[in-house]
Amino acid sequence: MRFIKDAHIDFISQTRLGFMISGFVILAGLISLFLQGGPKLSIDFNGGTMIAVTYTEEMDIEEVRESMSHVIIDGVTYDFRNEEIKHFGDAKNVSARLPQVEEKHENFAQGVVDHLYRSFPGKVPANAGEFILSIEKVGPKIGAELGGNAIMAILTSLVLILAYISVRFEFKFALGAIAALTHDVLITIGIFSIMDYEISLPVVAAFLTIVGYSLNDTIVIFDRIRENVKARKRDSYPVVVNDSINESLSRTVITSMTTFFVVFILWIFGGEVIHNFAFAMIIGVVVGTYSSIYIASPIVVQLHKAEVPK
Repeated sequence: MRFIKDAHIDFISQTRLGFMISGFVILAGLISLFLQGGPKLSIDFNGGTMIAVTYTEEMDIEEVRESMSHVIIDGVTYDFRNEEIKHFGDAKNVSARLPQVEEKHENFAQGVVDHLYRSFPGKVPANAGEFILSIEKVGPKIGAELGGNAIMAILTSLVLILAYISVRFEFKFALGAIAALTHDVLITIGIFSIMDYEISLPVVAAFLTIVGYSLNDTIVIFDRIRENVKARKRDSYPVVVNDSINESLSRTVITSMTTFFVVFILWIFGGEVIHNFAFAMIIGVVVGTYSSIYIASPIVVQLHKAEVPK
């Protein structure tokens, strides 16, 4: 069953508009990254401590933040009010992401938990053991290693994709696919920067998933282009590519819509733990579908211009 029948949209004539839209979004993201000194990395990469606790009543996050301005651990006073402190799941739960200072204190995390417990005595569970939801610790050396591994994973995947498409199709197709995948990752990172969202290991996993999803959609279109080029040797290359996109449009829309609905539901109901992962996937599904049509295919047309029949 085809969702869209007999589509005749002239996508190739909209190439300049597509490039302009992509360029604007990427530029906005790069400016945001420049102003913020790079992407906002989680404790997975920077090292530090993430503490999540639960109270018996809804908490005013500003009151919690103010209480964190004077934390005493082993006789040393710290001011954590400017660190990331926010609700976790609902208004009764609070999470705090704190910088790496554990080398100075063996029980740093427990000291912060005890401070949060003592600061609001009338709003804590009677059993102190029920107060702690989670404690995560990452050392700076491990964080740096994880960051390096994440970058290597993304670069390695792009190189292998380049080799795979060069063998299955041809090098021009590979360049179009890599350009589209790079476009998708840059836009996702840029939007995360603009929204001031953290990039964590689950988000890096989302980036790799986006790469795979976008590539799958691109290969379907490329496969149809290859078939039509062989069958319609008298038609110009842009016409063949445009018709191939239209012939694949129904499959593209249905696949993208079903995937989008799943990740959107995860984003709404999945909770704080996978919120950023689901948000990255939402961006990836939309941008990946867009780039297969407006980035990868037009680039292949541009690279084949010299081969267009007169």
